[in-house]
Amino acid sequence: MARDAAGISLETLARQLGVSEETMLAWESDRAEPNASALIKMSALFDVSPAWLMTGSGDGPGEDSDERALEAVRNELSRLRTAYQEIGRLIETTTSQLERLDHQIRLRNLSKDVAH
Repeated sequence: MARDAAGISLETLARQLGVSEETMLAWESDRAEPNASALIKMSALFDVSPAWLMTGSGDGPGEDSDERALEAVRNELSRLRTAYQEIGRLIETTTSQLERLDHQIRLRNLSKDVAH
């Protein structure tokens, strides 16, 4: 059941859809069918097609989730690598600025010492 796979309680889903728990139970036990609006809301909540909710055909909730999780981790790793490279460039730039400022201060202090 899509609701169970999503970890959503009957009460919570009924409230989100604006229907009674009895109506939800009727839908889940195939004693009644949701209207189009409720069907579309549920399909969005569960990330499945309306057809899957009605017939069970096609990808259901959780199916293909390992592949999606793997892709999400790969994307995050790519983002982190890019950030790591940018941080490396910022460290190099900041280090160069620090060295340049340190050199200027030393020269200024040396000039003051020579002048006295």
